[in-house]
Amino acid sequence: MTTILLVDDDALQASLMLSILGQRFGDVCRVTDAAEALCLIEQPEFTSHLRLVICGHQTPGIGGPAFVSELRSRMPHLPILVLGTTAETSADYAEAHVVFMAKPFVAERMLSLTRQMLADQKAPVA
Repeated sequence: MTTILLVDDDALQASLMLSILGQRFGDVCRVTDAAEALCLIEQPEFTSHLRLVICGHQTPGIGGPAFVSELRSRMPHLPILVLGTTAETSADYAEAHVVFMAKPFVAERMLSLTRQMLADQKAPVA
């Protein structure tokens, strides 16, 4: 089983993404903020299936760059897709080794990136 962790506080956007991602990739777990996401990755049974994190630049709580940095310190090889509003915010992730996609985006582009990032995963990242 493959799990995608979606960190999104926007209920409408998250609902759409859950539907799109769930139909194509199976298990998608949504949390509303960075703290909740970090609590989940402390659970070995969850991280044993975790293959990708999708989060926004404006992550509630500690903020996108700080969240990604903390996530990297705990799971350095986990692929992360960051959704942001402008290309300028991608500079905040230059050293974080993430894939950054500026909004607005076409769902097919997000699905293509997700598919590619999951395909690059050969083994558990925990």
